Amino acid sequence: MSRRKLVIIGNGMAGVKCVEEIIALEPDTHEIVIFGNEPCPNYNRIMLSKVLQGEHSLQDIIINDWSWYDKHSIRLCTGETVHRVDTHAKYIETESGKREAYDILILATGSSPFLPTIPGIDKERVMSFRTIDDCTRMSEYSKEYRKAAVIGGGLLGLEAARGLLHLGMEAVVVHNAPYIMNRQLDHKAAAMLQQELEAQGMSFLLAKNTQKITGRSQAQGLLFTDGSRLEAQVVVVAVGIRPNVDLARRSGITTNRAIVVDDYMRTSVPDIYAVGECAEHRGISYGLVAPLYEQGKVLARTLCGQETPEYKGSIPYSQLKVSGIDVFSAGEISGEGMQTAIQTLDGIRGTYKKVLMQAGKVRGAILFGDTAEGTALLGLLQRGADVVELVPREGAPDPAEMAAAALPDQEAVCACNNVTKAAIMKAIQDRGLETADQVKEHTKASGSCGGCRPMVAALVKHTHNQKNNGGAEAITRPEKTTDLPVCGCTELGHAGLKEALNHILASREDLVGLLEYPPAGTWQMNLTVIMQKLNWGSEHGCAVCRPAIRYYLQVSGHTTNEQETKSGQHSAVEERTILVPVDCGAEHVHEAWIRWDDHTPLSSYARDAGSLAGQLRGRWKDAAMPSLVKIGVAPGPGSLVSALVQDIGLLASPAGWEIYAGGHAEHPVKEGGLLGVADTELQAAMIATACLQWYRQTAWYDEPLWAWAERLGFMAIREMLLDDQLQKELAAIRHDERGLTSESEGWLYRETPAVQGKA
Repeated sequence: MSRRKLVIIGNGMAGVKCVEEIIALEPDTHEIVIFGNEPCPNYNRIMLSKVLQGEHSLQDIIINDWSWYDKHSIRLCTGETVHRVDTHAKYIETESGKREAYDILILATGSSPFLPTIPGIDKERVMSFRTIDDCTRMSEYSKEYRKAAVIGGGLLGLEAARGLLHLGMEAVVVHNAPYIMNRQLDHKAAAMLQQELEAQGMSFLLAKNTQKITGRSQAQGLLFTDGSRLEAQVVVVAVGIRPNVDLARRSGITTNRAIVVDDYMRTSVPDIYAVGECAEHRGISYGLVAPLYEQGKVLARTLCGQETPEYKGSIPYSQLKVSGIDVFSAGEISGEGMQTAIQTLDGIRGTYKKVLMQAGKVRGAILFGDTAEGTALLGLLQRGADVVELVPREGAPDPAEMAAAALPDQEAVCACNNVTKAAIMKAIQDRGLETADQVKEHTKASGSCGGCRPMVAALVKHTHNQKNNGGAEAITRPEKTTDLPVCGCTELGHAGLKEALNHILASREDLVGLLEYPPAGTWQMNLTVIMQKLNWGSEHGCAVCRPAIRYYLQVSGHTTNEQETKSGQHSAVEERTILVPVDCGAEHVHEAWIRWDDHTPLSSYARDAGSLAGQLRGRWKDAAMPSLVKIGVAPGPGSLVSALVQDIGLLASPAGWEIYAGGHAEHPVKEGGLLGVADTELQAAMIATACLQWYRQTAWYDEPLWAWAERLGFMAIREMLLDDQLQKELAAIRHDERGLTSESEGWLYRETPAVQGKA
């Protein structure tokens, strides 16, 4: 069988990655010729900043040296720029006059620096930062000049500035946005990064628009639109990239911003494909290495005639070191309908985490200082996970180890050097490696941009945990934590019971025999039949499991065919009725624990407290609860009712209302945590109602609110409930259960300011 001739225009990371995949799949099916316009073999462009900073030489960032091309019989034509493709005769032509016929052509022409139309952009000592030659020029300039300006506060601009500092120059970053890396970070993370970079010697001019580059024939500085000036003998422009599409456009291949491709990287012309920064898939062209590698894998399998899932696009993410600082950004970090799901800041460790959601789904994430959770968060983003999966659970292992355990064995941990999880773990086991530095030395993982170093460190820990446990899986996912049986009638724990009941309710076939139509005129669930379907050990259950099943069904919106009662007592569910203690003055405090007297003369604070207590009592007095819940409403810090030792405590203050949760007065006394501060009674009622509804939906039967808060993690509960939209959604569930109209409780539907997250 004759080999097909494959020609690749572009010797960059995307095109050569595709070639590597073809060699791995079908090494003898193609005669391969690569044209590159630079004089060197394939190198890691991401690492140019490390060359500039003196951490690596050119040889260190070469991905495939000359011997690799020879070994695989690949003809590499360096220093050649292709200027023409004859799509009918199927050949290409270079500017030097060389012609090369092809059976299959891959356009991997990459991109070029975008140079804005600023007057003076063509002066001497004005340059971009994209190639090895650019690094050489900057190094030469540093020997003669001392002041440099970098136009652009994105990743490339910051790396260029860091390199200039290393060369001994003063570096000022000029950015037209209010904060640096505004496409990957929010204002807080950007401010933390800027502070670190300023400590390294970098300077910043933000929200500045350059009007022109001053000087006669050589750059002397910048003039800004506000009239201010900056002296600079060297100007580096790093404001973005532009896909190289001129060759494709001249050849009659369909282009928009980039070369239009389908889900298999095919262009509009038969036998011509495009991959990398020059390709536009579903309206998007990617400038990050991970999506380009994903495209290369799909194209390689397509050309080798193997079945492959179509390329559906990528979740953009960056996990890198910006001047030695770990930064992770993935998905959407701003936009309409985007809300904060989790936000934490550790000022001592200098770490920051923010996870964003939209319509209840995880949509974006930012990590600063500690990026170990990056892979796990990326996984949630890629499958559009519900935000509930962000809630930590008691006993959950270290997030970095969880991420390491969850990563597929053949997944590339180090995209720069294509080192998989399996390769790293094998090296750790075979060589007895103990540190991430040792892994880097033996496998090159984290040896390039360094962004994957936290994952490498987590894999070291994970591998040793497995070894210490006899090779068994050492990292246990939260879903697999021990679930003790509800009672002696079953082996199911509360989590298993809830899951089994939900399965029954979701299956129409299983509902046969479960529903009864009693004289009351409403369908009800038959508990005995349910227990039979769940293989209950006792035909009628017991006093422990029957109330639990009834409760879980009731919270799901189903009633049962019986309500067990004890002589002289309420039913087990009704015993969870909420008590609302209200302090209305010393002479009335005991009475207030039982009822609220609207005719009692009160101060304005006590009147507000009584009003709030009345609202909450009215909304929750008939609700089924997992356990007895007490709500304390206090009109001030000196109140005889302490808001801090109630399940839900509301305390009036000059700022409005402080809302606490998770306290109890039994020995040993436990103070509740501050959920937030609300300006008005309506806002306070909203967050208290949302917390109670979240407790109802996620707690085990007979689990006190304080124990529930410890199991889920108070900070996770707090951060979720401080989301204004989530508050309304949770409150609306209780609103619907009571059959109310929007007019009967307009507080739920008013657009009120979000509750503040003050701690």
